[in-house]
Amino acid sequence: MDRATIAEMLLDRMGDDHLGLRTREQDWTWDETVHESAARGALALLLRREGPFHIGILLENVPDFLFWLGGAALAGATVVGINPTRGATELKDEIRYVDCQLIVTDTVGMAKLRELDLGLGPDRFVLIDDPAYLELVASHRVEQPVINPSVDESTLLLLLFTSGTTGMSKGVKCSQGRLAQLAYSNSAKYGHVREDVDYCCMPLFHGNALMALWAPALANGATVCLTRKFSASGFLPDVKYFGATFFTYVGKALGYLTATPETPTDIDNTLVRAFGTEASPEDKAEFVRRFGAKLFEGYGSSEGAGSVKLDPEAPEGALGRPAHEGIAVVNAETREECARAILDEHGRVLNPDEAIGEMINKEGVRAFEGYYKNDAADSDRIKHGWYWTGDLGYVDEAGFLYFAGRKGDWIRIDGENTSALMIERVLRRHPRVIATGVYAIPDPRSGDQVMAAIEVADYGGFDVVEFASYLDGQADLGSKATPRFLRVSTNLPVTGSNKVLKRELQAELWRCEEPIYRWEGRGAPEYRAMTADDKSALDAEFVRYGRQRLL
Repeated sequence: MDRATIAEMLLDRMGDDHLGLRTREQDWTWDETVHESAARGALALLLRREGPFHIGILLENVPDFLFWLGGAALAGATVVGINPTRGATELKDEIRYVDCQLIVTDTVGMAKLRELDLGLGPDRFVLIDDPAYLELVASHRVEQPVINPSVDESTLLLLLFTSGTTGMSKGVKCSQGRLAQLAYSNSAKYGHVREDVDYCCMPLFHGNALMALWAPALANGATVCLTRKFSASGFLPDVKYFGATFFTYVGKALGYLTATPETPTDIDNTLVRAFGTEASPEDKAEFVRRFGAKLFEGYGSSEGAGSVKLDPEAPEGALGRPAHEGIAVVNAETREECARAILDEHGRVLNPDEAIGEMINKEGVRAFEGYYKNDAADSDRIKHGWYWTGDLGYVDEAGFLYFAGRKGDWIRIDGENTSALMIERVLRRHPRVIATGVYAIPDPRSGDQVMAAIEVADYGGFDVVEFASYLDGQADLGSKATPRFLRVSTNLPVTGSNKVLKRELQAELWRCEEPIYRWEGRGAPEYRAMTADDKSALDAEFVRYGRQRLL
């Protein structure tokens, strides 16, 4: 019988000696996992104070993340997954916004938080690598875990951060009941079974890992295997070590995996299937060829109102078919359904003005639980009795649904939304920047990349090395938000009200006469001027990966 709450699902695992959680260093049965969770839940109740029972977790994918998640479910607390790639200012604002009264982290995470004004005293931080921590947890172990009587299916379990068109971070609400429903529905949709060994390489602060992997594993009593963070070179060794049968991915993860050196033994692995979003058709095909697993691509959001029915006959690039009649693509102004898209041989839409519109769910109001302390954002999502995704899409003549990008100032980077407005504010602070526009440009493999156009008084006074150093030093600019492409201009196009015409810049991409700089790789940004050959080579990448329709 399906359970109404995550807490009930956890208690169902008591006495279950099947492996529930594994790392390279240690294993836990499901029964042990429940008891470890209950000890954290009891500790959380002891440390609870007045106000929202919100527990921030700033950790990599380590067992304690899941133990505290389970403990929160039993105690009736809410877990706030904190993204460690955020800049200092973003961390401070987000933690204060969601009213964290306790933060679970480690020494590395504490170094990010120590100098921030979070409104929390020293006793409000629990460090899992503190020598006294394990003893503290042990003192709260109980023989018979129980559920806090206040817990029911409406109890808020998760606040998942996203970013909207205003640039303000929003906390998406997810109750115990909703996550439990997702556990069962995703089990049926993607074939989860008890014998699965689920390799969790996507971050646990993201809905992808929690909704598509951990919750179904809990529902079926399957085994969850953790790696601290995604590693392309470590992926296959981990899969073979654990005997993994399933994993999830976001964005360019498949591209990183297929870029690793191929060996004759790649196919000799235990993977059966995977679920993810926004991978290119070429990366998916190459992954299947090399590693043999079946890939399920989906569409949705942390808000939970997206709904697509998988179809094995779907063309490359399609999400599938609308799951029910309530899923539609409409003109945002008229609220009328858009015309069917006419595609050329490359999959490019020949009638974009008539065919591309916002994806809506006429029944999605029931699934959307709202944003934390943000009535205005709720109202933007729910209009005329419909749920508006904020995403653009189109339906082809055969009835297949496609994703066409983010509405407004959303830029989708590795499965996360980044606000162009907030990036612009950082760039505009530089003393030589007169005006700026930040926008998404397509990545040759998956999703978007950030491009920034800046206006300066003269080219001679602009030092790109100094500018890169400036960006690296901005506390409110996260690593994923730092522009990968930089266009330098002395006269950006503007509207009549002197707003930068980003749509013109976006249409030109890197194909212009003004200087274009590109940063590749990781670490501190290092921009290199693009030559004509560089631009041609980048165009060729889109052809190679079947995304030339985006140019």
